[in-house]
Amino acid sequence: MNKGELVDAIASKVSVTKKEADLVLSAILETIVDTVSEGDKVTLVGFGTFEVRTRQARDGRNPRTGEVLKIPETKVPAFSAGKQFKEKVSPESEA
Repeated sequence: MNKGELVDAIASKVSVTKKEADLVLSAILETIVDTVSEGDKVTLVGFGTFEVRTRQARDGRNPRTGEVLKIPETKVPAFSAGKQFKEKVSPESEA
């Protein structure tokens, strides 16, 4: 599903126009990106958590020459799915 299809699904679920749904979705995504880029977490209970994680500095290798390179520490965005999301995707087998 791409953003356009997501906008269509939101618009039909809550009975708003596609333009309104697009504005709301864009505002949500922009707010999440801005918040996480400032170093804060965004937690949506049942859905998951967006946060910044630090990737440690490490040695890499140039595949062409085999030369060892130093890869610096960097910050990356991360998402951890919430319990309800995980259960919906992979329900436990009923015994």
